[in-house]
Amino acid sequence: MRERLVSAARDLFVQKGYADTGTPEIVRAAGVTRGALYHHFSDKADLFRAVVETEADQLRAEIEAGSEGRAPDIALADGSRAFFAAMARPGRVRLMLIDGPAVLGPAEMDRIDAGGGRAALAAGLAEARPDLDAEAVTARAVLLSAAFDRAALAVAAGAGAGPYEAALAEFMSLGTRT
Repeated sequence: MRERLVSAARDLFVQKGYADTGTPEIVRAAGVTRGALYHHFSDKADLFRAVVETEADQLRAEIEAGSEGRAPDIALADGSRAFFAAMARPGRVRLMLIDGPAVLGPAEMDRIDAGGGRAALAAGLAEARPDLDAEAVTARAVLLSAAFDRAALAVAAGAGAGPYEAALAEFMSLGTRT
């Protein structure tokens, strides 16, 4: 039932946006009662958080799958391309980069991203740069993650992905030089 609610809510949040989606629509689309919604989630924002967390988990998995089993420097470039492919999923940019920060706030989105795409990026950086301590890896991952997010917003607004992919791949290679 929880998964049905998250799936129905995702579809509606993507289609109409968070502000224009009501809980009665969500329960109707999920085929459940209002009581079922409130059994699993405290309110609409809590349900939205679950949607965004699911997106972040899927994003991380898609990045990891796109870079798995490669040499560290190649894995970073492949992970960069996998990020752009994953962010092209309809609605993902809106959920994670537009409505997410507006609804959940920057601190909560930072917490979610730390376990999502940024986690995959940090793991790749740590593998490519074993000379860096955890604090240095985290700092680089935070900065690069912000650059990836800005690039995803630009691509979603109609810019070609190619120049952004190339620039971020270059940043990745710069980050792996010793």
